[in-house]
Amino acid sequence: MARIRRALAALLLPLAAAAALTGCGKEGSPPVKGPQPEQLPHYQVNTSFELNDSPTWRRAVKRGHFTVGVKEDQPYLGEKDPATGLYSGFDIEIARMISASLGLDPAKIVFRTIASANRETALQNGQIDYYVGTYTINDNRKKLVGFAGPYYMAGQDLLVRAGETDIKGPEDLAGKRVCSATGSTPYQRIQQDYPQADLVAYDTYSICVDNLLTYQVDAVTTDDAILTGYAAKAPDELKVVGTPFSQEPYGIGVPRDDNALRFAIDDALEENEKNGNWKKAYDATLGLSGVPAPQPPPIDRYPAS
Repeated sequence: MARIRRALAALLLPLAAAAALTGCGKEGSPPVKGPQPEQLPHYQVNTSFELNDSPTWRRAVKRGHFTVGVKEDQPYLGEKDPATGLYSGFDIEIARMISASLGLDPAKIVFRTIASANRETALQNGQIDYYVGTYTINDNRKKLVGFAGPYYMAGQDLLVRAGETDIKGPEDLAGKRVCSATGSTPYQRIQQDYPQADLVAYDTYSICVDNLLTYQVDAVTTDDAILTGYAAKAPDELKVVGTPFSQEPYGIGVPRDDNALRFAIDDALEENEKNGNWKKAYDATLGLSGVPAPQPPPIDRYPAS
């Protein structure tokens, strides 16, 4: 139990879930291990940039900053420090480099934590200007929002306890309690392709990981990039098993009809991949999990609808 408590203290963030789990950690726990500010790239703001065809961009310029939807419980990807309230991770850096390329100071971004199930609504209602948070591009979602990118290619995998020997891949999930996030692509894939699994869903993966550590579920499933981050935070307690059994192209969600913004973000991604910012951001964040930087996937500039 002491080892579980140490793992929980290292992993959980002050979400609603964490509030319900205050007995599992303790005050004065070490700060979240993550990117060091001095190792992160600096993004030069393009002060001459204009995108007047984009209503989203015009509103952001008027208020002086972008409002960006993100995750806050994904180690090395999108994580919120409980002590400072600051966000860090690869997705956070992608959001910042995009802001700079589109002419607004990335230091002024207002980040909003948006659960997977609420991403489309947040974009449709104008709560956020764009979304960067392990957001898989697929045709169903394209009916609701637009996607720039992809900027990273992940694959669905399984996280289990370090001593687990029965689960080696998705074919071993029959009768097992498997946890994923409500509204996520991984949840839907298990539901459709592995119906013999006993599927459990929560708003955040941190709750799934807590339930795994406390033996309430047998596995957590989502993208390998997310699971690798959790395993790297608690290597004595958790491990990723098998090989990825899907392709998950991460895109940047934008309002569906704002094609000007979508294409401008595509340009910004391409620019930052070429000038080295993409790899620097990866190495300083997701690279801390021990997985070297891959080649960025080709950008899909699908036509305006």
